[in-house]
Amino acid sequence: MSHVIALVDDLMFLSRIREAARGCGAVVRTARAAGDLVAGAREGAHLVLVDADSARLPWADAVRALRSEPPFAALPVVAFVSHVHPERAEAARAAGCSRVLARGAFVQELPRLLAATTATVHAPEENER
Repeated sequence: MSHVIALVDDLMFLSRIREAARGCGAVVRTARAAGDLVAGAREGAHLVLVDADSARLPWADAVRALRSEPPFAALPVVAFVSHVHPERAEAARAAGCSRVLARGAFVQELPRLLAATTATVHAPEENER
């Protein structure tokens, strides 16, 4: 099963993420701090979703903490931001987010992001083919 960590405090977006994840067979865990994010990654997360508009969550510090651990350098981290705050998009890239999407694009792409993560997790191993 695909494991997704959401560093999100917007309940509407968290609800959308959980709904889309259910449709793909993924499990969503929430994080509130850098330690939560890193712990979730250690437990086998396959994707991290970050609300880079949040003023309450230390999302930039959490992403930097995650990226400072070598095993998580390639873990996909997708941030979403309001299109009216381009400086937050730049901050998300600087913190280490793999992709940064405007909120509308994030909502549209979320099912594909989750499906791709789930497909990667369930792909047969080389020796199973």
